[in-house]
Amino acid sequence: MTMKEIVAPLIAIIVGMFMVILDGTAMNVAMPKLMDDFQSSITLVQWTVTGYALAQSAVIPLAGWLSDRFGAKRIFILSVILFTIGSALCALAVNVEQLIVYRILQGLGGGMVAPIAMAFTYRLSPPGKVGAVMGMIGIPMLLAPALGPVISGWLVENATWHWIFLINIPIGILGVIIAVRTLPNIARQAVPSLDLLGILFGPIAFAALAYGVSEGGTDWTSAKTIGGLILGGVALIAFVIVELRRSQPLLELRVFASVNFTRGIVVQWVSQIALFGTLFLVPLFLQQAKGYDALETGLILLPQALSAAIFMPIGGRLFDKIGARPVVMTGLAIVTGAAFLLSRVSADTTVFGLMIPLAMLGAGMGLSMMPLNTHIIQSAPAHLVGRVTSLTGAAQQVMSSFAIAGLSTILTSRMKHYGPTAANPLDAMSSSYGDTYLILS
Repeated sequence: MTMKEIVAPLIAIIVGMFMVILDGTAMNVAMPKLMDDFQSSITLVQWTVTGYALAQSAVIPLAGWLSDRFGAKRIFILSVILFTIGSALCALAVNVEQLIVYRILQGLGGGMVAPIAMAFTYRLSPPGKVGAVMGMIGIPMLLAPALGPVISGWLVENATWHWIFLINIPIGILGVIIAVRTLPNIARQAVPSLDLLGILFGPIAFAALAYGVSEGGTDWTSAKTIGGLILGGVALIAFVIVELRRSQPLLELRVFASVNFTRGIVVQWVSQIALFGTLFLVPLFLQQAKGYDALETGLILLPQALSAAIFMPIGGRLFDKIGARPVVMTGLAIVTGAAFLLSRVSADTTVFGLMIPLAMLGAGMGLSMMPLNTHIIQSAPAHLVGRVTSLTGAAQQVMSSFAIAGLSTILTSRMKHYGPTAANPLDAMSSSYGDTYLILS
């Protein structure tokens, strides 16, 4: 297909990805309002976020097999439909328990959208234009997480939290219509019977690990944390043994035999920790230390989103011309510089002083993310593309949970360290955030 011919399919893919990724961060700023409306504790309301993430982690390993078995177009459309139905039900929830159940339904649909979209895009890309096309599809991956708090904050303050979900309905319907009309039918691949042991151990492993590290953000010694990590670790070992013994596994782990693939995915994990760690820490700092409300916080994060949107296509084009290594190294160097500048934050840091490193972070991630993703996909055999995107998607979900949990623990530890000796609480909080960012750099 030519670049002109893939524009319409790309729109369908971007609409689906943007909607799903946006919802992953939109709920964070709505938590206080949900607690008030449902008269519920943060411990219970937090499951509206945790349940969504765990559902995504559990279903991602199935995306590749389902795409190969039933066709990527069909599964992508069904996933968007399921996500849209889940959104409608979330808007109708009358208690927090219902909202948690419907958010899990959302996650089951949304979890398969991103890995299928990545594999779809790679297969549609014209020769020599893979980097440019993957750069376009990567825009929602960085833009949506930053815009989520802005849109959610505005809706919560000027309407109700229900609109966080209601806006997904027309977008989801539009995305399905465009996908039905424009996405090509990629030939199905011959797949063996369903890997029942893989389906059992894979989702348990990824969901339990994600849960364990997320609980670790509160207390790494709690029964929930230890239980989740042990269950996830045992299930992961069993999953690896089962998959390596099968000729056609659910997730193709043999790609780790490729040195280029292994190096690429390790670098990707590190960059994911930096990205999601920053997306988690900065809003907390702005609201806790600087006193900004949800909407103001989202607006301060906008430079990160805008610079990511600008540099993402640039990174893709540079990948096509000079390869992955120089582009990725440059991008990660910029990310390191941004994290170092953030480590210098204080109670007196101005908004402008925060926006500069945030814009640098967006630029660095924009340059490096899609060249790195494309390099990882190209390092695997062509017929395993669908399985590889599922593998990397599941791993990224665990890495993002690990980033949030690990940095939460570090931040809490530093606050305990500075609290007794600080002249005022703001100084203690600023120093604690600075130390945590220094670790990221």
